[in-house]
Amino acid sequence: MSQELIDAITDMREEDVMRLTNELLDGGASPLDILNACKAAMEVIGQRFETGEAFIPELILAGEMMTAVSDILRPRMAEEAASDKLGKIVLGTVEGDIHDIAKDIVVFMLDLNGFEVTDLGVDVPAAKFVEAVQETGATIVGLSGFLTLAYDPMKETVAALRDNGLNVKIMIGGGQIDEQIREYTGADAYGRDAMAAVALAKEWAKES
Repeated sequence: MSQELIDAITDMREEDVMRLTNELLDGGASPLDILNACKAAMEVIGQRFETGEAFIPELILAGEMMTAVSDILRPRMAEEAASDKLGKIVLGTVEGDIHDIAKDIVVFMLDLNGFEVTDLGVDVPAAKFVEAVQETGATIVGLSGFLTLAYDPMKETVAALRDNGLNVKIMIGGGQIDEQIREYTGADAYGRDAMAAVALAKEWAKES
């Protein structure tokens, strides 16, 4: 993982982020390693936001940088994309949370690994998750949340999906989520990173 790239992102040096991304790729770095560096940087920015050291404009700029990095990485990773879809997944950042980089990485990796992903975006109310599952027939739902304030909306979304009788597996991820938070929300599992989410989705796809 490139500490130089992490520092460039957290310092909001957009030109350096683009330059370093290209240099790392040209030097043989794995796109996944670059994505992990981006995730680590966004965790730092998220922590600064929670403590009042960073504000909405910084979050927006960081998100724009991550989108640009993803655009650079996508052609390299698409070569390894699976051709057949393994299943349908609905994914989004829960209500009250506007962080999207972790979600976008998971969406990106799920798509490349053969899943049809419906990305609901950020600040998504529980009812929208229910509606999307009903419309798409998805069997897996991913709830993303970076801030601690996302835990209650996650719990409410899990409850709404269950109360509507939807037979779906639910994974959560982002920020400081761990087994304790999974138990609190009632989700089936949590993923530490994008590859963990992919592994969970593949396991559940085999069961369905």
